[in-house]
Formats: sequence, C-alpha cells, structure tokens
Amino acid sequence: MKRYLSLLLACLCAGCTVGPDFRVPDPPSVDRYVPGAAPDLALTARPERDIPAEWWTLFGSNELDGLVRRALERSPTLAQAQARLVEARELRAARVGATDVPAVNLTAGVVRQQIDPATLGFPQAPTPGPFTVYSVGANVSYTFDVFGGTRRELESLAAQVDYEGYELEAARLTLAANVVTTAVRLAGIRAQIESTEAILASQSKELAILEQRFAAGGIAELDLRNQQALVAETRSSLAPLYTQREQAIHVLAIYGGDPPAAVPIPELRLSDFKLPAAVPSRLPSELVRRRPDIRAAEALLHKASADVGVATANLYPKLSISGALSSSQLSASDLFGSGINVWNIGANLVQPLIRGGELQARKRAAIAAYDQAEAAYRLAVLQGIQNVADVLRALEADERAEAARSEQASRAADAYRITAGRYDAGSVSQLAVLDAERTRLRAETERLQAIANRLSDTAALFQALGGGWWEAADTVAKLPDDGQPR
Repeated sequence: MKRYLSLLLACLCAGCTVGPDFRVPDPPSVDRYVPGAAPDLALTARPERDIPAEWWTLFGSNELDGLVRRALERSPTLAQAQARLVEARELRAARVGATDVPAVNLTAGVVRQQIDPATLGFPQAPTPGPFTVYSVGANVSYTFDVFGGTRRELESLAAQVDYEGYELEAARLTLAANVVTTAVRLAGIRAQIESTEAILASQSKELAILEQRFAAGGIAELDLRNQQALVAETRSSLAPLYTQREQAIHVLAIYGGDPPAAVPIPELRLSDFKLPAAVPSRLPSELVRRRPDIRAAEALLHKASADVGVATANLYPKLSISGALSSSQLSASDLFGSGINVWNIGANLVQPLIRGGELQARKRAAIAAYDQAEAAYRLAVLQGIQNVADVLRALEADERAEAARSEQASRAADAYRITAGRYDAGSVSQLAVLDAERTRLRAETERLQAIANRLSDTAALFQALGGGWWEAADTVAKLPDDGQPR
C-alpha cells in the first residue's frame, strides 16, 4: 500500500499535459512569387550576406539615416508597442510567480466578539462578557498542475509575449519604411516644384515676347490668350505641390515624435539618394521566417493551441493542499510568548460533474478559435507572398519606366541644345528656344519622378522581405524554428 501511495503521489507531482502540442506550420512549397518567368531586375540578387538591420543606410543618405534613427528612438507608436510587450512579459512573470511556488500569506487580526454558551450546547453556563481575540499566523496553499492546465496557460502567455515582440518588430519595420518613402516623396515633390517653377519662368518669358508681338500687331489675340491660359495653368499647379511638400514635412516630424514646428526637416533632394547595389531575394519558404507580421500570426496560432489545452485541462480534477498555523490569544502581549495554538492542514480535490455543458462548450470554442488563428496565419502567409510579388512587378515596371524617361530626357536635352545653337546662328526665334527648354524641363521632371518611384518601391521591397530585423543585436524577438515560446 505504501508503494502504491508513493507511486500515486509521484504521478500527481509529475502530472501530464493535455491538449495539442504546437507544431510550426509547414512553409509554402512554391519556389517563386509570380507565375511565369521571375521579374528581371537589376537590383535583386542572392549575395552571401543577409539584409542588414539598418537597411535604409544602403540608400546612401546621412539625412535619411538621421530621420529614421530619430523616428525609431522617439516614435509614440513604437513606445506604445514597447509598453504592450512589457505588459505581456510582466503578466507572464506574475503567473509564473503564482504557480511555481506555494502561496504563503502572513495574517494578523483583532476580533471583538460575544459568545452565547447555549449555542454551544451549554444552556446552564453563565454568559461571559464581550472579549477580544488577537491572532497572528501564516497560511500556505498550492495547487498541483496534474493535467498541465497551468503549463498550457504559461505557454499561452509566452506566445502572447512572442506576439507582442513580433508586433514591435513589425512596427519598427513599417515606421522605417514609411520614413524612407515619405523622404523620397518629399525629395520628388521638391524636384517637381523646382522644375515647375522653371517651366513657369520660361512660359512667362514666352508670354512677355508674345505680348510685345501682339502690341506690334504681329500675332492674333487668340495666341496671346492661349499663352496666358498656359501660364495661369502652370502657376495654379504649384499650389497643390506646395501643400504636398508641407504635408510631407509634417509627417516626417510626427514620425520623429515631434510637432511639425518643433524640428526642421533637412532639404532632401533626389540626388541625395542612391539605389542599393543589390537587394537579397528570398524564397517564399524563407519569407515566412523573416517577416515579423507572419511570425506574429504564428505566435497567435501558438497561443490558440495552448488555450485549447487550458480548456481541456479544466475538464479534469484539480488537487490543492493548504495549511495554516497561528497564535490566538486574549491579550496582544501573549501572542509571541505562548507559541502556536491553532493549526490546520488539508487537501482538496475538485472534479467538475454537472456544469450544464459549460466546460465542453468552452473547449469547442477554444478549438474554433484555433481554427480562426490557423486561417489567419495562412492568410498572412499568402498576403506576404503577394506583397513581395506586387513589389517585384512594380520594380520591374519602374526600371523600364526610368530607362524610357532617361531616354526621353536625353533626347529632349539634345533637342534643346540644337535649338539653342540654331538660335545663336539666327535661324530660329527665341520662342523656339523657350519651347525646347520647356520640353526639356518636363522630360527631366518625368525622369526624376521615375527615379523617385523606383527608390520608393525599393524601400517597399526591403519591407516586404522583412527588413533584416533579425540582424539587430537588440532585437526583442528571436528566430527559433521549433515553435516553442521564448
């Protein structure tokens, strides 16, 4: 009998863990992002080194690097995500502290009471007057995790910590990408403003010449009015560009955690940026381990799996033990002189019997929540692959567009040079030179816009591939592949 009792006690202490053990979903089996031939891009490659954590520095702009670093240090969005991560860690730490060791509480009390001897079965005894009882002691309690419900709960809390960590990494990646694309857009807007102002100046010169010719009776009034309308149209196009420029400046200030008027934004120009020499490509099976949003969805799936185990464990008995000891005296001065005079020890076993189907329904709900998390994970993987595919196609179009715009700008520059030479030779009018200059300026504006689009989409590709957060020394999330919580 002693051996049987010892074996039973050992089983209770060791316990078992009910519910499913989490397994990381298999990666997608596809080896490409788009149907047909892979996009032919000049900047994609598979070099030995990975995407750097500070990938934005590959654009070669110290001003951009400063803007991104300031945003990562001061952004309220990141501060909020960091606080959620700390909250999740502390909640798990609190639960660990409540389950790893028995709960011990110190008690002390003073009670003023009256006792009627008749209620104790002594009706003839005299009734004493009111008296005061002083007590001091301690109680201890512990619940055995026989079926692993507590272990599954801790697993769920650990998965929540993972989720918040990956969410913080995703927020950092998104913020850095937003700063880069906003800075590039600001530089593009400034280039467009400068070009438009130059075109306006050329058109205004042309208008002045036409006014002189109209006054001399050399042209019809319709030609003059058309030129006046063209100048007014160009001038009106500057107003929204000025607004877009200021709005981009405001956004960059807010990204850095400052009011728009607090910090001056550097005068960014497209010439300040350079295209990275190469962006490492990544197979879809690698992508799911690198994108923090997909890892966050995986963490939620892990949490849902652990919650099924918690709901399952709630169907089984719970064993707890408790004990208490105290000194109770009629005088406070006797509390520590007379020793312990009250104690108890006991065990409690609770087995749910009739709960109206509540516990089974909660288990089915947990399984349904797991199914939801699994579908959400699959969707996150598909959307991540789609994101990369979209950016690759956009970059493919950007390269073609930049090549075409560069050719157009080169031809327009040649035409302007030829026209200017003919004007110096006296074979064409000044109007022809101004018209050629305007064409050259428009072609150059379109070339710069093509460059800006390519820069922005390159930043989007870094973001789509995960941004290299795992290369950072201070990253809050890790990259284990065993599916176990950190």
